[in-house]
Amino acid sequence: MAKNRTKSLIQIKKIKIMKKNLYTIISLFALAITLGACHKDKAVTPAGDPNTGKVFAIVGDQVGRPGIATVFVATADRDNFNGTIPSLMSPLYQAKFQAQLQAYNGGNFTTNILGLSAAQFTGVLATDVLNVSTTGTTTYYDGTNVLTGRNLTDNVIDISLTLVFGGPTGASNPTLTSDHVPANDKPFLTSFPYEAAPW
Repeated sequence: MAKNRTKSLIQIKKIKIMKKNLYTIISLFALAITLGACHKDKAVTPAGDPNTGKVFAIVGDQVGRPGIATVFVATADRDNFNGTIPSLMSPLYQAKFQAQLQAYNGGNFTTNILGLSAAQFTGVLATDVLNVSTTGTTTYYDGTNVLTGRNLTDNVIDISLTLVFGGPTGASNPTLTSDHVPANDKPFLTSFPYEAAPW
């Protein structure tokens, strides 16, 4: 009986070792599959691919003034425009902006409510930066102060549309001078971060 018991204990020990080895093999196999899936992708370029050897970068929209690049920069120029340093934007893009402004106004743009001619206005627009007054009123446009910054409550789209389509008095083309969204859908906060909480 002692011999059978010893034999049974040895068999149990062998089974435990076999199970342990099996779990180890399964774990190593799973690890190999996982590591195999994490290999660095190799560049596979089909023959004749025009992108062979080229390096690409994603350039974000500068959005100094909302909607300006979207409205005035041709799709083909957008990445170049957004990658241009602000001091070169006006010299490179003002004429294109002016042509687009005139096209939007049927060639009849004279001045806007700021008294800026097409060349002057598009010179300002082509430099797509948001100026900020550190000593005066900060606003996109409040009837007196112009592009001295931006308050959350400034209706920049309506202001931009008025400057583009409103003519010398701001009243021309009334159907084109507003997006008809009068305010944010939720009140802004009175302390930092000031923006309303998401829905």
